[in-house]
Order: sequence, then structure tokens, then C-alpha cells
Amino acid sequence: MTPPRAEVIGDPIAQSKSPLIHTFWLDALGLAGNYGRVHVTSDDLPGYFERVRADPDWRGCNVTMPHKMAVMALVDEVDSVAEQVGAINTIVSRDGRLIGYNTDVGGIIEPLKRPDRGIGGYRCHVATYAQIIGAGGAAHAAGVALASMYDLEFYNRTLDKAVALAKLFGLGPDHAAGLEGLGPIRNADDGPDDQRYSHVVFNASSMGMTGQLPVPIDLDPYYPDTIVFDAVYSPMETPLLAAARARGLRTIDGLEMLIGQAALAFALFFGAEPPRERDAELRALLSA
Repeated sequence: MTPPRAEVIGDPIAQSKSPLIHTFWLDALGLAGNYGRVHVTSDDLPGYFERVRADPDWRGCNVTMPHKMAVMALVDEVDSVAEQVGAINTIVSRDGRLIGYNTDVGGIIEPLKRPDRGIGGYRCHVATYAQIIGAGGAAHAAGVALASMYDLEFYNRTLDKAVALAKLFGLGPDHAAGLEGLGPIRNADDGPDDQRYSHVVFNASSMGMTGQLPVPIDLDPYYPDTIVFDAVYSPMETPLLAAARARGLRTIDGLEMLIGQAALAFALFFGAEPPRERDAELRALLSA
């Protein structure tokens, strides 16, 4: 009997860490299965799905750039979360039907809900603001993930794009700003002992990635319970995270999101929960 298989598709695809993650979990659980990577161009997307539909061993695929939006039109059903985001990163075969999901949203929510990361413990605050940096697909996914928990604000190099993204979430232009507007929300009478708000700073842009300029933010004025979440994982220690740790703020790096979203996809593909108690071992492997 041929073992089930899944894969990640994209253009380019050689850089993907997904095969390493899923193979690690398959081996750890002793499950029969394969997970690989397939280079698929935009022109070949329809042909790719025609081929895999006919393969009884194909359980599904992860989808990376630049196909996350294009595949929306090629599946039979779109999960409600993926519909909200307007992008799919996981496709699963079920009884001959292709179902599209977005596990990036769950990968963002999971680390923020851990007890050591939760907002609180510094007085009763009026609100928690999630300040999302960027205006692309990752920022949209972050907005969907965080909208149920926090008040949202969007920051981008191009103000019009930040305003447009805020509008998608039913927010006015006062919830959007250029990068120069980054800073903590304060009331006029706020003082060092009168903290009204908490903050999550989420970098959903390419800033801080290897070869890119860092996020232009001064973290010194932020409150001590601020959480800084950077979706970038190459490098794992971005300038933003380094500055946050130097300031003593709580941090979440891109590998946590990468592993979290992959865990949800793994369960969909192989019908088993990955061994998350071995995350430290997996992180060391991904960082090597």
C-alpha cells in the first residue's frame, strides 16, 4: 500500500521549510507518509490540480507565494476563515473534492493565547491595540486573527494601502497611519503610573527580513506588557525582536507562527496531531 503524501507548492519553492517540519512530525509519530515540495508556476496551477485530483494517495498541499489568492478559484470549497482572509495556504482532498483553508490565522492566534503571553496583570486597561505593520496578505490574515481579540490599527509605508485595509475591517481612516505614526496609544493625561492601554505590535511586512531595512519603530515609549510579534523568520532574530528583548518586552518570532500554522495543516493532511512537546527540538532543526 502506497503511503499518503502531501506537499508544498509555490514559485520559487526551494526555500520552503515545510518539508522539514512535516517530515520531522511524521518520523516522530512513526507514521507512514511523505511530504515534499513541488515547483508550480502560475501557468501550471490548473494542470497541477487536475493531476493530483486523480491521485488517491495525495492528501493535499500547502500553498505559498505567489499562489495563495489564485488557488481560490481552483478549489471546490473555501473554508470560512480562508474566505475572510481572501487567501488559501492549505488545500485538502476530501472524497474527490478540494477544500481550501487558511491556517496562518490559527498560527497567529495560538502563541498569543498561551498563558505566559496573555494580556493582563498590569492594572485594568481600557483596551488592547493590535498595531499591524504591512498591508499585504499577511497583514490581512493578522487582521482576521486579531480582530476578535483586540482593537486594530494598520501601519504601512503607503498610507492609502493602510487606510484601504482598515476599511476592509469596517474601520475608519483614524485606524490607519504611515510608518512614522508608530507609537503607543495614550490619553493626554497618561503618566508612567496611569497605563490605559496594552499593545500587540505585529510585523506582517517584509521589513527586517534578510536584505531588507528594519521596521522603523522606537519601542522605548511602549508599556512593559507590550507583545512584539514578528512574522519574519529569516533571520529568526530580526532587528525588531532584538530591540524588543533589549527593552524587556514579550516577543513571538516567525518560527512560532510557521510551526503553528503547519501543525493545523498536518492534522488535516495526516489525521494526527503533531507532537508539539518536541517544538524545541524542531526549532533547533529549523534554525540550524
